[in-house]
Amino acid sequence: MRRIGLLITILLLAVFALAQDYTPAKGEVVLKMVVEGRGNVFIRLYPARAPKTVAAIVKLVKSGFYNKQSFHKVMKSPRPYLVQIGDPASKVKQDDSVGDGGAGVKLPYEDSGLKNEAGSVGLAAIPGEKNSGDSQFYILLDRASFLDGKYTVFGQVVAGMDVVRRIERWDRVESATIIEN
Repeated sequence: MRRIGLLITILLLAVFALAQDYTPAKGEVVLKMVVEGRGNVFIRLYPARAPKTVAAIVKLVKSGFYNKQSFHKVMKSPRPYLVQIGDPASKVKQDDSVGDGGAGVKLPYEDSGLKNEAGSVGLAAIPGEKNSGDSQFYILLDRASFLDGKYTVFGQVVAGMDVVRRIERWDRVESATIIEN
């Protein structure tokens, strides 16, 4: 009988983890990503700190750009580092040729004053060319201060960091939406 109770508890916890939700505070802009088989990730965006980047990401999300894309870069070894999404080729391919594409609009670096720490969301760019950001963005799994001042940090995971930590390469985003309150 105890085993059945334990099994039911575990199943309920799994269901609640997948059904997690977040309600934005007044004035907040939040990106919600539903990661297939993993759960929901909620990212608070900072339009006052990185207005051009946030406007571009919001426009892409609202157009459906990120729907069905896969996380093409996942770096967890030798230590947890990041997951990355934003190459539209990841909708149809899952190989090493994915990772160079984007939406075709270059965004200038914006110094948001936000640090690269666990849960930070930043605009990916060509190393050494901080004005080359486009549609790809990363979510950090741990602090990465060596990235500070090199990439525009425009958001922070506010719910679902447990989901982010479980993301594996080629996990797919079912849908991405913007929630404003």
